Amino acid sequence: MTNNQSVNSLLKVKDFSVSGEEFQLIENKEYGFLETSPQPTSDKLPGYYQSEDYISHTDSKRNLFEKVYHLVRSISLKKKLKLINSFSKETKTLLDVGCGTGDFLKTAQQNGWTVSGTEPNNEARTIANKKTNQSVLEAEKLQEFESKSFDVITLWHVLEHLPNLEDHIKTFKNLLKEAGTLVIAVPNYKSFDAQHYKEFWAAYDVPRHLWHFNKNSISNLVAKQNMKVVEVKPMLFDAFYVSMLSEKYKTGKMNPVKGFWVGLRSNLKSLSTKEGSSLIYVIKNS
Repeated sequence: MTNNQSVNSLLKVKDFSVSGEEFQLIENKEYGFLETSPQPTSDKLPGYYQSEDYISHTDSKRNLFEKVYHLVRSISLKKKLKLINSFSKETKTLLDVGCGTGDFLKTAQQNGWTVSGTEPNNEARTIANKKTNQSVLEAEKLQEFESKSFDVITLWHVLEHLPNLEDHIKTFKNLLKEAGTLVIAVPNYKSFDAQHYKEFWAAYDVPRHLWHFNKNSISNLVAKQNMKVVEVKPMLFDAFYVSMLSEKYKTGKMNPVKGFWVGLRSNLKSLSTKEGSSLIYVIKNS
């Protein structure tokens, strides 16, 4: 997306979880987000997801870290449900883009929502379909949904993975009912934990994360489609999870106490700065 002439490289970041390769983070002048460079081609990108540690594609609980992840996820599901319930009182149609193993869709479906989802990973999609009565399609099928058919569209830590950002935002606007709500949750590279860990910050997760957002960049991106951010909410658990993983990348071991402490400091600082480790953006048509 960036014009590579006069590129401003801000940071060199390593792929800690799969390849060990190094990537640059460069600033997109138009929108204000950072771009991973070089970005893998579409045929090579799936190879960077081939890891047993890519936790959103599995329901495994092999160790304490994964067990804690699933415990936190169960709490988060209740909060996500409460959030979408606040948007739509009459019709309740939901599209979850990049739904992983389908737990959010299952929770929404059990609470009266008519659900649809997309998921590119075959194994995760198979698991999700078992939970949701075959409600999840391949990512390529996104364009096949009927225009203006969803009250709520959600992307929980998905937008940073999607190529062709502008085209995707345009598609989401088209699929959303006029009074509908788009919910985007992404890491925030302006957070305290991101500034603390720098190139070791786990939420950079290059090259799977193609883009790295701050609040201004999300507002700029959706404004192109005559949409606006009406509310920003923190995802407090993310600061702890990301900080503990960042400790592992930085020191070679988990250091859960230190990671927890950095996560706590990040959340406390965000009370005044509003720069949480991950942020939920509630977006409406202008």
